Amino acid sequence: MRIRPSSMLATAMLLLALSACTPFMQYRTNYELCSNAGNEFVAGCAQHALQQLKAGEGADYLLGFVEFDDQGQLWDRKQMRAVVDRLTEETARRDLLMLVFVHGWKHSAAPGDPNIETFRKVLGKLSLDEAQISLQTGKPARRVAGVYLGWRGGSVSLPWVENLTFWERKNTAQKVGHGGVTEVLARLEQIKRDKDSVDAGRSATRLVVVGHSFGGAVVHTALSQLLEARFVRTKGPDGLQTDVEGFGNLVVLINPAFEASQFTPLSDMSAERGNYFSTQLPTIAILTSEADYATRYAFPAGRHVSTFFEKTHDMLRWNQTMRATETISQGEANVAAVGHFEPYRTHRLYPAKDAPRGATPALPSRESVRNALQAASAWEHDEPGSKIAFADLTLERTVNSAGRNPELLIYVSGKLIADHNDIDDERVIEFVKELVLISTLPQEHKEAARRALQMAP
Repeated sequence: MRIRPSSMLATAMLLLALSACTPFMQYRTNYELCSNAGNEFVAGCAQHALQQLKAGEGADYLLGFVEFDDQGQLWDRKQMRAVVDRLTEETARRDLLMLVFVHGWKHSAAPGDPNIETFRKVLGKLSLDEAQISLQTGKPARRVAGVYLGWRGGSVSLPWVENLTFWERKNTAQKVGHGGVTEVLARLEQIKRDKDSVDAGRSATRLVVVGHSFGGAVVHTALSQLLEARFVRTKGPDGLQTDVEGFGNLVVLINPAFEASQFTPLSDMSAERGNYFSTQLPTIAILTSEADYATRYAFPAGRHVSTFFEKTHDMLRWNQTMRATETISQGEANVAAVGHFEPYRTHRLYPAKDAPRGATPALPSRESVRNALQAASAWEHDEPGSKIAFADLTLERTVNSAGRNPELLIYVSGKLIADHNDIDDERVIEFVKELVLISTLPQEHKEAARRALQMAP
């Protein structure tokens, strides 16, 4: 039988595509704690879902992994239970600063993934900051505990071809967000709530959730309805409008890939409320780079096709800060990625001074803590149009957003985040780290640290 050249070519292309598929597997299958003497020995923990790693200067941190399949379900509930149980045991001995990271497109929980290395860097820096705060205040340092939520962010590994998986992986991200992620995040928040209940008024245990790219879509899908409900409920006595309560203590999304229309309820509610108390802290911060062309151009192009038969209309909403009615194009919000939709933006983030990329070294912990405390004071006096210094960066609030509005939608200079997957600039890491400290340091710790550093109230 004669085989046609076209059939041979199709078969060859199919085999090439199959060989280029990324592994569909669970990477962290050992649930025993792996302790390392130093970061240089981290390879010995490659298969461990629980790790204890050195940060230097006598500080260390915990790192746990929880993994999900393409249907959004836990690969193994025992893995989740091992991580949650370990953190629960830790809170019996000391306070925790828990930081969750959900990676995005083209990444996974595979050993050596660059997102894991960046996450470890952030955890190490926070551990050193906690040690510095303890040194200045005399209060016990919180144990920093990271939880890395892994899923198959890339389905093929072939260069260029992998870029074609954007929409397919977006669908998977939404499955993951609707799957077991909500349970894992809820269990981690319950650790914090239990600690608050046991050590009423004294607990310093806090929870922060960070998502990048499609990981931001995962987090938003898992938490959006909770965030909306808690904005309405607020903290404090029933019948009084007090501080807005978020999920955990802070949610940070970097270059998230979901449409602005999904953020409409939170944006509308925050615009409608024009005043926030000085005790109000950030609840969600969305950072989108102006140079993120994947979400700036490719995202709306795909959305225009997929929403072709949908009907939209212009919406009216009240902006209490401007004391005016705004017109929002529902059609534009339905196709634009959330960070590129200008009507919902509350901030700009840009360098305070011109410096080449990579020229700004990491700050020493003492200086980093001082900067975070200064930013925390500035936040307490925030108002429309205000500028807050974060080390070498400036966070400028728009004139149509109320001071201390806890829903931050930040447009970031391309000099800081160069493209969709770029999250490694030291200045951006420092900004996120200081935002975490602002949102998670108890007020008495802030005041004690200010006194120790001889800072004005």
